[in-house]
Order: sequence, then structure tokens, then C-alpha cells
Amino acid sequence: MAVAEIERAPAFKRRGYWAGVARRLMRDRVAILCLAILAALVLSAIFAPLLPIQDPYQASMVARLKPIGTAGHPLGTDEQGRDMLARLIYGGRLTLMIGLMPVAIAFFIGSTLGIVAGYIGGRVNTLIMRSIDVFFAFPSVLLAIAISGALGAGILNSLVSLSVVFVPPITRVAESVTSAVRSADYIEAARASGGNALTIMRVHVLGNVLGPIFVYASSLTSVCMILAAGLSFLGVGVKPPEPEWGLMLNTLRTAIYMNPMVAALPGLMIFVTSLCLNLLSDGLRSAMNVKE
Repeated sequence: MAVAEIERAPAFKRRGYWAGVARRLMRDRVAILCLAILAALVLSAIFAPLLPIQDPYQASMVARLKPIGTAGHPLGTDEQGRDMLARLIYGGRLTLMIGLMPVAIAFFIGSTLGIVAGYIGGRVNTLIMRSIDVFFAFPSVLLAIAISGALGAGILNSLVSLSVVFVPPITRVAESVTSAVRSADYIEAARASGGNALTIMRVHVLGNVLGPIFVYASSLTSVCMILAAGLSFLGVGVKPPEPEWGLMLNTLRTAIYMNPMVAALPGLMIFVTSLCLNLLSDGLRSAMNVKE
């Protein structure tokens, strides 16, 4: 009778790890608020051509530096009379792209190098990690400025310089977490069963180290966005007249005494976006660290 009841009982469905992470993240109100703000920024940047806003490139010398609340210009105008609301929305395209793409590229390259170095060890580890250590001799800001200055201003060059800056820290984190699991029992069992190094790294190592690497990389997105804005502010990033928050902050700095509220808008956008990225990264880290 007992065996029959057990057989008729519904099977217990175990929730996956990532489902648990998503459930815990949904309980974090701060992280959800930040995610909503970032989603609104991303969607407005993607669908900017469909929004009822003005042309961000159309200048008017008779409408220079209009204050916030001006009819037809709810956020005022810049130093050339271009609508600030349109410039900020379109500027989110380049700012977010330059803030996210270098981290994504560095995540792929750095994770690959770090996992290979951490698992194989020996001379391979020494060669990769000592080469990476060379980049740590320079502050990240100065390294990005030096590379951008050597390559010249432009979006592509900014992506290259920022990607180079973020590969070393991600590589070091990936190597550290891989070295911690390379001697685990399941890795030793995979070696004993005849699995080659590539298969073991892809099947057994990657799934156990990807979470910490991803969380660390997500914390770098806000830093990358600030660095990208700094490059544009210094004139070695995005070229005018493209709307980009760092470049807008640079061109509006001379107007800060005439119209400080309008001049501060690009900096406010950078601050809010960076803060949301940091808080969302903290929420994701907390959600992934809890074991159920």
C-alpha cells in the first residue's frame, strides 16, 4: 500500500539555480527599481526615432541656452540651440553602447584567458598572467586615455581602448575562481574518465565559475560608462556633433554660469545611470550568493 501511494504521489520538481536567482532578485525592491529605470533608458534610446521629439541635430542660434520648461523645449536647449531632451535620449544610445560593449568584449576575452590559465596552470598560467600584469602597471583611466590618444578619437577606437582596459581585471578574477575549482572532486572524476582539457573546461568548469565572473563584470559597466564619458569629455572619444552624454558635458561646461541647470543634465544622467548599474550589480551579487 505504501509503495503504491509513493508511486501515485506527484513528482517533486526541483527549481533550478537561475530560477532561484531570479526569484530572489525579484524580492529586492531597489534592484527592481534600478532595473526599471535602466529598461526605460534603454527602450527610449532604442525607439528614439519613433518618439515625438525634435531633431537632436537641428540648431537654432536664436534659441541658445533656453531654460528648463521653455515651450517646445521641456529640458531647455544647449549652446547651439538644440533640444536637450532629444539630445539626452539620442545620447543614451552611444553612452550605453560604449558603456556595455567593452565590458561584454572583455568578459568574453578575459573569461577565456582566465579559465585557460587557471585550469592548465604551469607555464601557460605564468605566460598569461604575467602578460596581464603589465597592464596593471598603468591606472585604468590613463591607459584608456593613452590608447584613445594613440588611435585617435572615434566610437570604434573608444570601444577598443576600453575593452583593453577591462580585460586584465576580468582575466584575474576568472583565473582565481578557476584555480579554486580545478582540484574539486568532480573535476578529478572527469579527468579520470578520460575527458580532455577542452571538454572539462567547457562542461564542468565553465558552469561553476561563470556566475562569479559575470557578477564582477556587471559591476564594471558603470565604471566603463564613466570612463567612456570621460574620454568624450577630454575630446578623445565620440566626435561632435554626435549626441553623447560625456561630449555634451564637455560642450556645455562653458555655459554652466549662464544656465547651470541645463548644463548639469548630462552629468545627472551619467550619475543616475551609473548608480542604477551599481545597485543592480549589488542586488545580482546578493541573489547569486544565496544557496537554497
